[in-house]
Amino acid sequence: MHLNNCQLNELCQLAAHAATMAGQMIAQRSKEKFKISSKTVGSSLASQVLTEVDIASEQLILKALNATLKQYDLALLSEETPDDQQRFEKDYFWCIDPLDGTLPFTEQQPGYAVSIALVAKDGTSQIGVIYDPTNSNLYTAIKGSGAFKNDKPLKINSNQKAITLVCDRSFLHDQRFEQVKSKLSALSDNKLNTISHGGAAMNAIWVLENHPAVYFKFPKKQAGGGSLWDYAASNCIFNELSAPSTDYEGKQLKLNRKDTTFMNKEGIFYCSSTRLSNTIKEAILQLDQ
Repeated sequence: MHLNNCQLNELCQLAAHAATMAGQMIAQRSKEKFKISSKTVGSSLASQVLTEVDIASEQLILKALNATLKQYDLALLSEETPDDQQRFEKDYFWCIDPLDGTLPFTEQQPGYAVSIALVAKDGTSQIGVIYDPTNSNLYTAIKGSGAFKNDKPLKINSNQKAITLVCDRSFLHDQRFEQVKSKLSALSDNKLNTISHGGAAMNAIWVLENHPAVYFKFPKKQAGGGSLWDYAASNCIFNELSAPSTDYEGKQLKLNRKDTTFMNKEGIFYCSSTRLSNTIKEAILQLDQ
């Protein structure tokens, strides 16, 4: 089944409504006490922390989108639900992270979001929706139809000279961190801004909001590096802005894969412009991986 523009628009509106509803609930629950547990996935604390709010958000989203599974013959991949593998049979699937950035959420600091994407069987993002509960901002995109922030065209505006490096907090302890800082500082008058407290969805958004900026993960052997649902929505948004959103080597993100949902083997690379991307790649590619 091929979805036309009218159908994609309808599905994007439904996803935006679901993300906003879940995000507003998350914002409210962030002020309350909630149960925190853990799961045995990934190799970092950020990938292992789980709260009852993650589950509540997923339930809200699935309730809002459930009818579309039958109506449009869609499959589902959601972080807190077992993968039934239907995404390899259906033409499209919802790819959902009900609470990306659970760790900053538990710490009551910005960096968490709701992320919903519609992905084609070939692994290309068709719809991307990210809701930032901290600032009540909604980011949406449909393949071929542009990207929006709160229903207005999203533009990448340069408001600073220094490059902003957006990274995971775990990278601050990586032996390559100081080398990366040094090389990026040399590209922007020996100045560098660093953001290191968010989840993958908001990290990507912060790249767009802090141009010139970059967010990347080196490939690694350990399980982790984010999962399909961490990047599917932002990938669509970046594509609509012609901003790089690839694996570390510059190849298209594989957003529907059978071996694993983890992205650690390929790494990721997000940048606010292609020109900046090429410059940064030249500066850091020679670093040992």
